[in-house]
Amino acid sequence: MATAPFIIEPHFRLQEWVAEEKGYFRDAGLDYVFQELIQSSDGKHHDRGDKVGAFQSFERGREAAVSCACHWTVGVAASQGKGRLYADVYSIAPSGVFVAADSPVRRPEDLAGVPISVGYQSGSHYSTIQALEQYLPAEQINLSFAEGMLFARLDNLLNGTSPASALFNGPYYLAEQLGFRKIIDTTFMIATMVTGEPDTDDLRRFFAALRQAQRDIDLRPDRYTKYYRNEFPVRYHAMMDPRSWGPGERLVFERYSKKVYEETLGWIAQHGIFTDGAMGSGNYEDAVLIAAR
Repeated sequence: MATAPFIIEPHFRLQEWVAEEKGYFRDAGLDYVFQELIQSSDGKHHDRGDKVGAFQSFERGREAAVSCACHWTVGVAASQGKGRLYADVYSIAPSGVFVAADSPVRRPEDLAGVPISVGYQSGSHYSTIQALEQYLPAEQINLSFAEGMLFARLDNLLNGTSPASALFNGPYYLAEQLGFRKIIDTTFMIATMVTGEPDTDDLRRFFAALRQAQRDIDLRPDRYTKYYRNEFPVRYHAMMDPRSWGPGERLVFERYSKKVYEETLGWIAQHGIFTDGAMGSGNYEDAVLIAAR
C-alpha cells in the first residue's frame, strides 16, 4: 500500500526554505509535499482572536507531518496525547519585548502594569513571564491576549495600538529595523510535535536535510535571509530589508531530555497557566518520540 507523502510546512524560520532550495529533502530520499500558508492566506490563519494561540492550534489539529511550537506548549500537548514531542532536536528563537522609540518605558521595571501583547499559551506568553519575574511581582506583569497571534501583535505595535509587544524571529528583526526598542530579551526554546504515525526513517531524512541547511545558514547567513520574505504576508514587503537581519531560529541537535521536560511541566503547573487536570499524564516516555539510532 502506498504511503502518504511527508508534508512539510515552514515555521517562521529559514531552514526549510534553504533545504528546499538546495534539494536536501530530495537528496535524502524524502517523498514530500512542501506547502506554505503565510503568504497564501496573508497571515490570517494565525489571527484567531483573544486567548487563542499555539496550544489551541494543536487542539484543532495541524496538517503537517511535523509542526513546531514553543517547548512549553508542545510538552503539554504531548502529555495530553495530542501527538509526541520529537526529542532528537530542539531550536532556539530570538525573542524580546519591544516598545516604540518614543515610549517612556526604558527598563524592564518600567513595564509594571503596562499591557504587553503576547500569544495565549504560546512562546511569548511563557517567555515574557520568565524574563520579567526577575524584575516584577506576578501581579504587575500585565499580559494582553486580545491581539492574537504573531502578525496581529506586530501590526498593533507598528500602528501604536499596543504599548508593548512580544515578538520573535522575523517580526523581531523587522521591529528592530524600524527603530522599535527591545526592553528585555525573552529568547526561548521551540520543540517539534509529531502527529499521526510518520515513518521514523522519514523523520530522520527530514532532520538530516535541515541539519545541512543549518550548516549553510551558519556559514553564510547573508545568502539566506532573503527567505524571510516568504515568511511574511506581502503587505509587509515594502518596509522590509532582510539583508540587515540576523539568522533567526537555530536548530540544536541535542536531546530534549526527561529532566528538561519535567522541569518545564513543573514550571507551567507552578504558574497556573493551564487549569487543574489539563496538564496530562506528565510521563516523558509516553509523550516523546526518539528516532535517532
